[in-house]
Amino acid sequence: MTKAPRPYGTGPGTITPDGCAVDFYAQMPDYGEAAIVHAAAGAGACVLELGCGAGRITRPLAALGHEVVAVDESTEMLEHVRDAETVCARIEDLRLGRRFGAVLLASHLINADDDTRGAFLAACRRHVAHDGCVIVQQHPPEWFAAVAETEITRDGVIYRMRDVSHPAPNQASATVEYLVGDKRWTQTFTATRLDETELAAALAAAGLRLDRYLTEDRGWFRAVPADPAAGTAPQTTFAPQASAVVPDAAADTIVDKNPRESGGFCPR
Repeated sequence: MTKAPRPYGTGPGTITPDGCAVDFYAQMPDYGEAAIVHAAAGAGACVLELGCGAGRITRPLAALGHEVVAVDESTEMLEHVRDAETVCARIEDLRLGRRFGAVLLASHLINADDDTRGAFLAACRRHVAHDGCVIVQQHPPEWFAAVAETEITRDGVIYRMRDVSHPAPNQASATVEYLVGDKRWTQTFTATRLDETELAAALAAAGLRLDRYLTEDRGWFRAVPADPAAGTAPQTTFAPQASAVVPDAAADTIVDKNPRESGGFCPR
């Protein structure tokens, strides 16, 4: 197993521990991700959003009628989240004692290294209801061979992918530049490929199984508990609460977190 280097970012304003620029993410709109989550979760499902960032997906989910608990390790990101309960915590440390109809792990976070991925999926399993689902965004295997230096403009934002490399046979590294007017941010990341067999094994290790792909490119999928009866606790009825801060776990349990956008042109 190759450990991915920790992501990092540059640019004006606050940069979070995983390399994300708060000022940039706060101005980004929804690009249709909320509709994918809504269709997969079902109308009215209570959603636990892991790595919510500045609420780019949170807001449209709330507008679609979902009660959302939005989790992020950055207090600066959470200051921009509206219409949801917020929790400041690292995903891998999260233990809310509640279960949800849907748990969202977007932004290609599953393409972290093995240890980090396992911790993220374990958090998903801890919080999903026995009859609920986990909705995940990934880089499909084909993306790793196709990723290349690219520039696109969307809604007045220039996105550049540069410095693409493959530090290991199953990894891709790159730097993404975001340009808005005279402001420039960068985020450097490493993503780890999962083929279908590896994905199935990673899900199984967390007590989950693949239910179905949600998009033709297999960039989004829906997983469900492999054994709905195993390890379940009485489900607490969701009710919005005041924002909370969950302290970090002991230092020997800390693992690095992949960036919210590990190489996508769909900022969180």
